[in-house]
Amino acid sequence: MLIVLLFMISMVLVAPSILSADFSRLGEEIKEIEKAGADWVHIDVMDGHFVPNITIGPIVVSKIRKISNLFFDVHLMIENPEKYIESFSKAGADLITIHAEACEDKKTLIDKIKKLDCKAGISINPETSVDEIKDFIKDVDLILVMSVHPGFGGQSFISDVVPKIKEIRKIIDKTGKDIYLEVDGGINEKTAKIVKENGADVLVAGNYIFSNEYKSAIKSLK
Repeated sequence: MLIVLLFMISMVLVAPSILSADFSRLGEEIKEIEKAGADWVHIDVMDGHFVPNITIGPIVVSKIRKISNLFFDVHLMIENPEKYIESFSKAGADLITIHAEACEDKKTLIDKIKKLDCKAGISINPETSVDEIKDFIKDVDLILVMSVHPGFGGQSFISDVVPKIKEIRKIIDKTGKDIYLEVDGGINEKTAKIVKENGADVLVAGNYIFSNEYKSAIKSLK
């Protein structure tokens, strides 16, 4: 299956988080958001240790890969991500994001993801300093800033992360590379405007999209 990803940073992309989808009809939900204009599918992987919730694993990803050509943005909110990177790559992930807080040897993991023919991302929680990832920004394809505490959908946007988004955008621009800046948590038509104005170019939204009419919700974010 050929997945084409155009790195056109000038364009804001919307990545609905299937954490908020109806899992009894997950395949249909993914097809519906694709028709509604979704650019990516954001897949939240939680292990009940790094975050207080458990979601899905590589088997589910491999099943939904068969029914969608959308770009699969896999967000690993798990301990010991090095044990599972290869499994998610084989399952059909196009991009794998690891958490800075969950691994010590970040550069080795980033390199491992890329060797598996996946794009690599690194994420930080609301309370984590940008200093934790400064040395790795030039090496990844995406930076994910969490604007809620990870683990559950439907939380309110934490406005304290806005300066962090702006700071990371400046660092990215200085690299001269096409690196996406993604924001996840409490994204709706109001907060989307705030994060876009401060440099975000990929918006993850779960509850906002799946609780409304998909096409109009996605359009309002763009």
